[in-house]
Amino acid sequence: MQLSFTKTNGEIDELIDILLKKVGGVHYPDLVREMIISALKAGQETDYLADSKLFNNTMKEMRYTNKIFAPYRDRKKVSIFGSARTQQQEPIYQKCVRFSRLLSEKGFMIITGGGGGIMEAGNEGAGSGNSFAVNIRLPFEQQPNRVMADNPRLITYKYFFNRKVAFVKEADAFAVFPGGFGTMDEAMEVFTLIQTGKTAPKPLVLVDDEDGYWKSWFVFITAYMLGKGFISDEDFSIFTITRNEEEAVQVIVDFYRNYHSLRYVNGLLVIRITKELSDENIQELENDFPEIRIPGTRIVRSHPLPEESDEPDLLGLKRILVHFNHQHFGLLMAFIRKINTF
Repeated sequence: MQLSFTKTNGEIDELIDILLKKVGGVHYPDLVREMIISALKAGQETDYLADSKLFNNTMKEMRYTNKIFAPYRDRKKVSIFGSARTQQQEPIYQKCVRFSRLLSEKGFMIITGGGGGIMEAGNEGAGSGNSFAVNIRLPFEQQPNRVMADNPRLITYKYFFNRKVAFVKEADAFAVFPGGFGTMDEAMEVFTLIQTGKTAPKPLVLVDDEDGYWKSWFVFITAYMLGKGFISDEDFSIFTITRNEEEAVQVIVDFYRNYHSLRYVNGLLVIRITKELSDENIQELENDFPEIRIPGTRIVRSHPLPEESDEPDLLGLKRILVHFNHQHFGLLMAFIRKINTF
């Protein structure tokens, strides 16, 4: 039988409806129905066992991730990346401990990869009660660290890509300490997602050591990536480099001084803020950032749009509407930082 996502499957649709009612308590049943149809279609189309296992394990890991993080949706979180090989006696380890402790004191929770080195430092500074660990099964280097070994917020993944989704989706900010291939992979993933708008704007802080790990990286990207035109000047708005853990914390805190979140509604960018902007503020934004708007459009204040009713906890926030051109995401980061100065 050829299955369709539209309700044209006759008896199959009726059986799915009966199943949903029998189970009870299913949120967003139309979406769950599509998941069931997807599973059935995958069963029809996939005759290779490894692929079916991939689909199955991916769904189970994603579901469990949501289950663990959902109770803490109202808490801001920072994902920390860095080398598993960093030793406790190294200055950068202690810097990460201080950094995550400061964040915890300001109400943030910490997400690490759950292993040793910088990951352990992040969990140590925040404490077990303010930490998540999104671990990965590896033959070496990645046993749960002493802080998170028995923590209910420890998740162990089979697939790196599910782990990356957790790191990015659940975080409100990112801090990257010096590390190897894995650290660089995680950092570049975040750079790419912010640069292309595939994740909402979030502060990205590169916390340097005394040897200038990130300073040397900055020299390289300036000379070769920017020099050869592979990136643009505005991409430098995506990140901040600092050796000072207090400054790193302040960069994250300041990003949410007025800005709260954003959402697209029918292509229109809705920016939610805690403090209403004046006419002068809006005029300044229009003058300083004409590149981000579709020509001929204006930035306007707004009440919540009807489409935002599915987020009732955010309806009390102020809003501005921007006809964003979906091109200059680096400038959008700078735009948000400007909002936070008002």
